[in-house]
Amino acid sequence: MNNKQKYLIIVSFSLILITFAIWLYYGGEIFTKTQILVETKDDLFGWTESKWVNKFVWGLDLTLALSGLIIISSAFLYFFFGKKNNRGSS
Repeated sequence: MNNKQKYLIIVSFSLILITFAIWLYYGGEIFTKTQILVETKDDLFGWTESKWVNKFVWGLDLTLALSGLIIISSAFLYFFFGKKNNRGSS
């Protein structure tokens, strides 16, 4: 394993950890959401109103998709960086 491959493994592992940290920061939801349901209560009359609010929530599905993309691209680059030039040797 050469230095480029070691650096690639460290960077790809760090990127995967960052995606999971972002997922946990957004609340650890299973599915990515673009809208959430918010209930507001009227104190004067005592009734509640449900309203959809545009808010992005990072989900586990997006985290796994990005992690898979990082793993596939890192595997390709790992083998690409591992190739040795054999032109001069017999």
